[in-house]
Amino acid sequence: MNRHLSRLVAMQTLYEIDFRSGSDVAEIKNRNIHEFDGNVDEEFYNFVVDGVLKNQTELDKIISASAPEWPIDQITPIDRIILEIAIYELKYEKDVPPKVAIDESIELAKQFGADNSSKFINGVLGTVYKTLYPEQK
Repeated sequence: MNRHLSRLVAMQTLYEIDFRSGSDVAEIKNRNIHEFDGNVDEEFYNFVVDGVLKNQTELDKIISASAPEWPIDQITPIDRIILEIAIYELKYEKDVPPKVAIDESIELAKQFGADNSSKFINGVLGTVYKTLYPEQK
């Protein structure tokens, strides 16, 4: 199973849920995961999507604290969602090394974000990493 693809599908799912607020979350999740027919790590996908949705307020507070010059409503939805996924992984997924979660997010930003998205996301996640892992250098 491909975790990179799982993150990508989770990002697309969260974007669609965000864009179509009030939609049937379960229907969107099921449709998106089945579109990739067995190539998505379903357990990881559900962990990320459900975790981001459940903890979105907390994740957005972390983003706001780590990027004070960027009010959360001025961050593009795709960049915000990529950050939410990465921060959720950094806080709650102990099987993924922090650098992998950060690198994966930067790759998603290069692929789906604006020209400067990857630099922005790298900077915000660098701050988050230092906050969550102060013992690391």
